[in-house]
Amino acid sequence: MSDFVTSDFVIARQKMVDGQVRTSDVTDTRVIDAMLTVPREAFVPDDRMAMAYLDLDLEVGDNRFLQKPVVVARLLQAAEVRPTDGVLVVGCASGYTAALAARLAARVVATDPDGALAARARAALDKLGLADVAVAVAPVAEGNPAQAPYDVIVLEGATEIVPNELYRQLKEGGRLVGVFADGNVQRATLVTHSHDDFGSRILFDASARLLPGMRQTPEFVF
Repeated sequence: MSDFVTSDFVIARQKMVDGQVRTSDVTDTRVIDAMLTVPREAFVPDDRMAMAYLDLDLEVGDNRFLQKPVVVARLLQAAEVRPTDGVLVVGCASGYTAALAARLAARVVATDPDGALAARARAALDKLGLADVAVAVAPVAEGNPAQAPYDVIVLEGATEIVPNELYRQLKEGGRLVGVFADGNVQRATLVTHSHDDFGSRILFDASARLLPGMRQTPEFVF
């Protein structure tokens, strides 16, 4: 962990929280503390470390991105992650959101369809002492039914399709948060599971890169 904790990055992390997170109605002190604690630079390629705390989706692989810090913070706040919760992060990329969730929850499972990215996430999490976060290779839409149900599911990116299989992996009272895309409109959304029904609430307008396998199949009209 000492490789990542430098005075420059600590200052940049504080500026990110003060200038991006706190100013965007993130008031949950546990989320703020996690954002201040987890070094985002540990989850990006070496040649992009200087960009780790900018307000942008940061590319960490072939067309794969970490979501903007403020989007992640607002999603985690909306999910109301409790210290006793089990959390699933799908499309985890290099593992940053999974690391944040590990500071908030009792159990975290992260999945990604890219084996190389999943391996990088595992290595980064291990280096930060988060070896208890489980990382698996799986399509985004499939989640991780073997360890379901979960109190919280977080999408590390956007979806154009309704992730019904992920819904089925939520506990009663569980919450799913992510960016849902409808055409050119993207909105961060909270989905809740209650009495075998799923309700959704739009949280805020957002932009995120589409996750692999979560693009709507075009319909052909004859």
